[in-house]
Amino acid sequence: MKEKTMNHARLTIALGLAALTAACGKKAEAPVATETNEAAPAATMSGDMGNMSMAPDANAAIKAKGHGTVTAIDKAAGITLDHGPIPEAKWPAMTMAFKAAPSITDAVKVGDKVDFDLSLKGSDGEVTAIAKQ
Repeated sequence: MKEKTMNHARLTIALGLAALTAACGKKAEAPVATETNEAAPAATMSGDMGNMSMAPDANAAIKAKGHGTVTAIDKAAGITLDHGPIPEAKWPAMTMAFKAAPSITDAVKVGDKVDFDLSLKGSDGEVTAIAKQ
């Protein structure tokens, strides 16, 4: 008899919750099964998700390559390059300064024509490798 009373109480609570959520304009969730006291199984996703696009990681660096001419070197600040278009960054040809390690700035001099690798994160760019043409 005690078990029957408990099942009745569970059913009353489940129905009461459903009525309250319906009164609030929300969809009621599946009630707990009174016989087993287990929640209804959750919905699962299925199908081919291969074409599902993911949001790009805002913190991920873009790797790019460029060609240009060294126009200035500042051992503390970096290197200025007059470069051609950089498609990976969607940049037109321009002259701009980049951060660069001393090993990069020591490898070239003003006027050198160079090929270079960039790591771009937001509006910050850093020359990660450089080679004279």
